[in-house]
Amino acid sequence: MNDMNSKQSSAIAKFRTLHESGCFVLPNPWDIGTAVYLQHLGFKALATTSAGFAFSRGKPDGGVPLDEMLAHIGEIVDATPLPVNADFLNGFADDPESVAANVKLCCATGVAGLSIEDNSGNSTSPLYEKDLAIERICAARDAIDASGVPIVLTGRCEAWLVGQTDPFRMALDRLVAYADAGADCLYAPGVQEPNEIAEIVKAVAPKPVNVLVAGFNRQLSVSQLTDLGVRRISVGSALSAVAWGGFIRAARDIAKTGTFDSFANAVPFAEINSIFAERS
Repeated sequence: MNDMNSKQSSAIAKFRTLHESGCFVLPNPWDIGTAVYLQHLGFKALATTSAGFAFSRGKPDGGVPLDEMLAHIGEIVDATPLPVNADFLNGFADDPESVAANVKLCCATGVAGLSIEDNSGNSTSPLYEKDLAIERICAARDAIDASGVPIVLTGRCEAWLVGQTDPFRMALDRLVAYADAGADCLYAPGVQEPNEIAEIVKAVAPKPVNVLVAGFNRQLSVSQLTDLGVRRISVGSALSAVAWGGFIRAARDIAKTGTFDSFANAVPFAEINSIFAERS
C-alpha cells in the first residue's frame, strides 16, 4: 500500500534527481534548529546523524532505541521541505525480516532516503558475515519496494570504522555486492585516499557514491571529490562535534578560570533569532 503524501513524493523526486549528476553536500543536523539553519544556508537536502542526535540526548552512538529514533527522524522531516536521508544504523535488527519491518516504519516517517550499515555492534565480530549483510540489503530493498514509497536506499560498509585490517578491499567487495542487492547509493565511511575513492566510484558505477568528510579527512574539498566522481558528500556527526567543541571549551574556561572570553566567538543572538522568528 502506498502511504506516501505529496510532500514526501516531491522530496523523493528531488532527492533522486540530486543523485543523477554532479555532486552535492548532504549536511547532518541533529535537531530542528540546526535543520532549519542548514536550509537557510541553501543546502538542497539533509541527513540525520545517529551520533549527533544521541549526544544531544546524553546517550552514546547506538544508544537511542528504535521508537525514539523514528520520532527524531520524523521531527527532522517535518522541520523543512528538504529531502531527508535517515541514518538508520543497522536497521535496529540483525535478521533480514526484522530489518525489513523496521525499514517500513522508517519509510512512514516521510524520509526521502535511508541507509543500512553492516556494523553488527558485536565487538568480537563487528561486521555481519557477508552473505547475511547482503540479505539485509535485499530485505531493505524489498520492504521499500513493497511500501510503494521509492526512497533512496544507501548500502554502507563500515570496514574502516570497525578497524578491519584491509578495509579498502573489503569495502570494495561489499559495496559491489550491495549495489547488486538493490542499494541505490553506496557508502564506506572512513575512506580518505583519493585513489581509493576513485576505485570505489568506478567499481559501483553507474550507481552514486557517498563519501563522509569529517576531521580525519578534512583536507578533501567538494571540488576534489566532484572530480573523483563522488555524487554525495555527508559530514556525519562532524558538525555536532564542532558545536560540542565550542561548548566544551567555553564551559571549561568558566569552570577552570572563571573567565568568559570564549563568548567572544558566539554567534550574535539577533542573527539566530531572526531566522527562527520567520517560522512563527
